[in-house]
Order: sequence, then C-alpha cells, then structure tokens
Amino acid sequence: MYPEQLVNPMKAEMTQVGFEELTSADAVEKTLNPTSGTVLVFINSVCGCAAGAARPGVKLSLENEKKPTKLTTVFAGFDTEAVASARNFMLPYPPSSPAIALFKDGKLVHFIERHHIEGRSPQMIADNLKIAFDHFC
Repeated sequence: MYPEQLVNPMKAEMTQVGFEELTSADAVEKTLNPTSGTVLVFINSVCGCAAGAARPGVKLSLENEKKPTKLTTVFAGFDTEAVASARNFMLPYPPSSPAIALFKDGKLVHFIERHHIEGRSPQMIADNLKIAFDHFC
C-alpha cells in the first residue's frame, strides 16, 4: 500500500476537477447501479503513465459537450477494497491500473486499459473518451 502523503496529491488532481473519490466497496456498488446513468470510473495510479497521460487525458476529455453524469475515481494500491469492487464491474477485463471505464446504468460500455494508455498522448486518450461520451452520454 502506498503512503498517504504520496497518494493524496494525485487524488487531489482529480477531485479538484469534480471527481468523487470512492474509497469503499459499498460506495462503488451504490454508484454503479442500474439507475446510475453514465458514470466514469478512473482507476488512478502512482505510475508514470498515470501522471503523464491518464490524468491529463481524463481531464482534457471533460472539455466536451457531452459528459458522464458522474465522475468517480479509485486509487490502485491505496483504496484496495474500492478498487477490487470496481474491477469486479470491469470484468472480463483483467486488472489494470491506470484504467478508465465508462458505465451506463451499471453496465460497462467503454474501457481503456493500461496498455491503451502507455505510449499515448493525453490528447489521444481524451479523444478516445470524447467519442465514447458522444455515443453513450
């Protein structure tokens, strides 16, 4: 588990732009329900691709006319229970962090795994998400 002083600034980077932290399995399960509308779940991470591409890309994606009704985040290696619960909703995809998932009424409709984040620019990630937002939101 990562130390709080390391993780908190990375968490704050997302909460400052409107993401709600989900820190328990119960919070994840309440959020991803059949009447939840569109929910973006960002599995945040301490890795370089999270800092260099995922977080900036997710934030850029919000510069779009259509957006999810709810923005949420869990932190891999820190919010262990919440991450495990979120990953159950992301099956059949294997565990990945960082990762970005879009749900509609509790069902996974779009997923970006780590290997689709590594080596991509924030703008490429944002463009991918904007297409999904335009389609599902």
